[in-house]
Amino acid sequence: MDHQDNILDFMPVPKAFLKLAVPAVAAQLINILYNLVDKMFIGHIPEVGKQALAGVGVTTPVILAISAFAALVSMGGAPKASIFLGKGDTVQAEKVVGSCTWMLLLLSVLLTVLMLAFGRPVLLLFGASEDTIPFAISYMNIYCLGTVFTQLTLGLNAFITAQGKTLISMKNVAIGAVTNIILDAVFINGFQMGVRGAALATVISQGVSATFVIRYLQSEKSTLKLARRQIRFDKEILLPCIFLGTSPALMQLTENLVAISFNTSLQKYGGDMAVASMSILNSVMQFVMLLLPGLVQGAQPLLSYNLGAGNIKRVKMTFRLLLVSCVSGSFLIWLLCMICPQTVSEIFTNDTDLIQYTKWSMRIYLSVMLIYGIQVACQYSFVALDQARTAIFLTIWRKIILLIPLIFILPLVWSDSVTGVFLAEPIADTLAVCTTAPMFYRYYRTLKE
Repeated sequence: MDHQDNILDFMPVPKAFLKLAVPAVAAQLINILYNLVDKMFIGHIPEVGKQALAGVGVTTPVILAISAFAALVSMGGAPKASIFLGKGDTVQAEKVVGSCTWMLLLLSVLLTVLMLAFGRPVLLLFGASEDTIPFAISYMNIYCLGTVFTQLTLGLNAFITAQGKTLISMKNVAIGAVTNIILDAVFINGFQMGVRGAALATVISQGVSATFVIRYLQSEKSTLKLARRQIRFDKEILLPCIFLGTSPALMQLTENLVAISFNTSLQKYGGDMAVASMSILNSVMQFVMLLLPGLVQGAQPLLSYNLGAGNIKRVKMTFRLLLVSCVSGSFLIWLLCMICPQTVSEIFTNDTDLIQYTKWSMRIYLSVMLIYGIQVACQYSFVALDQARTAIFLTIWRKIILLIPLIFILPLVWSDSVTGVFLAEPIADTLAVCTTAPMFYRYYRTLKE
């Protein structure tokens, strides 16, 4: 029995959760440096920093889309692989890895071609103005050339996590993040390449990460092996993975639609200042949406593996720890943003007007973040426990049915239209939590050995 089995099968759940979750959270926190460090450097470019920051902020939906397609494959494939490992069926688990790799490569080609062909009209649709579109195009055209690296890094690293080896996953992400920080300084400050330098740094660093991920999955240390003979289309394996991954992908793709909605609505009612402020708020939300799902990624091997093994007691213990951790994390982020919004804003810009504007908008936009951990813990656990239909419904409910319509309706009925736009997020989050929590409680009570 190997080390992985000891963690997932026999190690006390609190110790196992801590051992898996801490590196997973660290990996997610490191991962946001790819985008946040770019914005920090870009926001401080002399003379054009504010316009450049707004331009790069408009590319956020593109970046989210690329990540979402990686999630479509990996976030469904990884729980399936863990469940097969729990059943003792390593052969099927490795077929999952191979089929998902084939799909990631296909998606990389399709996404690169589409983004390069239709970049300008897409960015204008997302809310770019005549002042910000040059910066947005410069960043996106280079970033999209590294789509294959992004797909392989995000997609395949999930299968290392699925084995319970979150420390290795964290190291792979950290290597890329450190490379990105160094290259940002070299390309932006040293070579004066502006937003093109930031994009180039990100592409190269993602390529470095992808190399380390692939090498590990082909090594003897990996429980799941990535073999060339398995990299092929297998409908019986791939389609269930994609169905299960639809919910995480929709979470990110609908974030994409939300970003479009916020940018276009804020451009209409508040101009470039409101869009630049939203860029900072998106960065804070990226932190939230990577920190809390990072906890879930740490819990996912325990949840999925023990579901496959039929050890429901460990499944329930893991979820309870996950729920407490997610709620604590969301509360701490909420507290920081309510008490120190200026300090948070100053991380991304030195423009005094933008800082003051964001202080106000942050307190509205994140006003109910303290309960958001409930939503994340329950919704992602539905995925880890192979409850695809429920997870898909909850994603559609929160983003498409609630949030996006509110973004356009509230500014029409609220006295201050811009305030109405920012209020859409806390209202939608409150209604979503009130729906998701009872649904998961009913499912939780049905779990039996």
